[in-house]
Amino acid sequence: MTKGLVVILSGASSVGKGDIRDILLQDKDLKLFYSISETTRPQRPDEVDGKDYYFVTHKEFAESVRNKELLEYTEFNGYYYGTPKQQVEFLQSKGKNVLIEVEAQGVGPIKLNMPESIAFFVMPQNFEQLEKQINELYKDDQASAQRRINKAKMDMELAPLFNNVVSNEDAQKAAAQIKKVLMKELEKRK
Repeated sequence: MTKGLVVILSGASSVGKGDIRDILLQDKDLKLFYSISETTRPQRPDEVDGKDYYFVTHKEFAESVRNKELLEYTEFNGYYYGTPKQQVEFLQSKGKNVLIEVEAQGVGPIKLNMPESIAFFVMPQNFEQLEKQINELYKDDQASAQRRINKAKMDMELAPLFNNVVSNEDAQKAAAQIKKVLMKELEKRK
């Protein structure tokens, strides 16, 4: 059985990765399975444990790090996020294509563990538009908005390290660009 393809979706903070991810996951041709991240962030009312995230305590997260159970992990706003290694390896071993959505700095550790993975960096149409969007989303919390704007700037500095950079002027078009690259890769694997 051919191992599944690992697809990494990354990009600037608040650039719309979630919309692109949802389009890719619904695409029957790609047959993608979503890698659910682990987080210490409190569960929001509309979130489901085991579907949106695996919600864990700081102690449980620290154990995952200590036991090298995460492909990558990061901290943002005092909360930790990580990609469980066992889940990705299990799906991949069953021939399933896996989509991992991570922060830009998380791509390096995944590529070290899984060099055959394909990474995409999503860029905003322009930074001013992204800044406006972040300020709108976090209008009640200017400190949080500013942290996200600063983070987006840092994330975008990593874009040149990616082989595949996609502009998100429109989520459907961005997903179509990503699909084109993935379909070529899947064709090569047949």
